[in-house]
Amino acid sequence: MTLTGQPAPDFTLPRDGGGDVTLSDLQGHPVVLYFYPKDDTSGCTREAVEFTDRMGEFETRGARVLGVSKDPVARHDKFRDKHKLGVTLLSDAEGDVCERYGVWAEKKMYGKTFMGIERSTFLIGPDGRVLREWRKVRVPGHVDEVLDTVRAL
Repeated sequence: MTLTGQPAPDFTLPRDGGGDVTLSDLQGHPVVLYFYPKDDTSGCTREAVEFTDRMGEFETRGARVLGVSKDPVARHDKFRDKHKLGVTLLSDAEGDVCERYGVWAEKKMYGKTFMGIERSTFLIGPDGRVLREWRKVRVPGHVDEVLDTVRAL
């Protein structure tokens, strides 16, 4: 499944700290939408911390950074507070948004097969279309690559 060049599937999801975020309300700005498997695990923490560390550079370019997992908002709040995260964390508890972005996938670990979120990032342009997608993301160097792509807009 590829979404590049297509309108980004719209959604409204609850966010850390309360309230909701609707993707279409952010039109006019680039949006970095990243999906991650689970709060407070090593790779997910590193990715969120790296996005937070570079948040000023994303904001300078008008970009919004949104992280999505199936974890509930209360868990997002604990994750945010524990690691002093600056990214907006959205809860897709039902998995509908994960399905529409094609990131809910079969995964294998330690010889077991299971369904889970495949770490993926989507860069959505100010017009609401997907400009670039990264699937099966490896965390090291990923945030820098996304930021370089945002700089080139």
